Amino acid sequence: MHNRSELPVPDDSALAHSARVADLVGARLADSGGWISFADYMDLVLYAPGLGYYSAGAQKFGPAGDFVTAPGLGSLFAGCLARVAGQTLDQLDGGVVLEVGGGTGALAADVLRALRANPPRQYLLLEVSADLRERQHAVLAARVPELLDRVQWLDRLPATPLTGILIANEVLDALPAERFTMQDGNPRQLGVRLQGGKLSWSSMPAPAALEAAVRTIEQDIGNRLPDGYSSEISLRQPAWIASLAASFGQGLALFTDYGYSRREYYHPQRIEGTLACHYRHHWHADPFFLPGLQDITAWVDFSAAARAGAAAGLDVAAYTTQAHFLLATGILQEMETDGIRNPGQSPVRTQAMAAELRQLLMPGEMGERFKMLALTRGFEPGFELTVRDMRPGL
Repeated sequence: MHNRSELPVPDDSALAHSARVADLVGARLADSGGWISFADYMDLVLYAPGLGYYSAGAQKFGPAGDFVTAPGLGSLFAGCLARVAGQTLDQLDGGVVLEVGGGTGALAADVLRALRANPPRQYLLLEVSADLRERQHAVLAARVPELLDRVQWLDRLPATPLTGILIANEVLDALPAERFTMQDGNPRQLGVRLQGGKLSWSSMPAPAALEAAVRTIEQDIGNRLPDGYSSEISLRQPAWIASLAASFGQGLALFTDYGYSRREYYHPQRIEGTLACHYRHHWHADPFFLPGLQDITAWVDFSAAARAGAAAGLDVAAYTTQAHFLLATGILQEMETDGIRNPGQSPVRTQAMAAELRQLLMPGEMGERFKMLALTRGFEPGFELTVRDMRPGL
């Protein structure tokens, strides 16, 4: 974790943009009696049209942005997803791929390129950011121009339930989350107010829904959370997953993200929760630093996600670490295949792929921190999704 004094200084244009976002937050506070929940704050600074972090035009992904996702490391992650997608669509005698939150478009491009010999009928991209849509289109047009006519961008989930495979990579962590703290044995809702002209934390008595959710957590982990314990809970996640399920007729849904089962997430020693902010590849814990210029996330409670899926009529087909998912779905074979396709490849390429493999698989990198949750409806995968079944821990 970095201190704010160690973070890079943005240019004048970026500072002016952040000031506009701060003004927007200030206006919302004024309209709301001087206080808003942290989930509402997160929603504003990440998704406000034209101003929020994911809605404005600044570079977000890759070396020039704030963080790197698995598809940005290379093609190995996408190659494994393409293997799963191809096998799923074969079992279903066709169908579509729906990717939620397509990032730069690199994942879609690499999956389509891997499936070039037998592509899906459609590759749907649900993307709310107009800026990211433009970037995705440019990447796809450059990498797979012959398949661009199969790509369709969506503003909302399809009204007619689809058959195929749904991919959501690092989406759940970006859903606005409530933050709470324990005081005198009771949860209090953490929110935002202005103090001395600066955004700061402030707490209120927890509303009924949040208090009930915290009590359910305590019941599940078998302990009362101690005073001073602070954490996050995504009250919007169940409804979001239910909406996905309503648009999902038959097939497989894959969610990959950093997170824990409920017992790990709300471990008594994790007293400050999982809130994380990403700015220029620096990680820190101050969500009020340069609003609109940094990503704000909370780790995923995969137990809650699995229960939401089950409540919406989906089956929990697999839950495992990203490393075990990728090993089960052929990442080592992807390495071998690349070597066959590119005989005599340069040492630089070989080293880059080895570094990608380490970052995707090693416990200290993405391998253990990232998990994979597979939900299905009317579909039994005829292939291995995991070499380590962690579903009992959910």
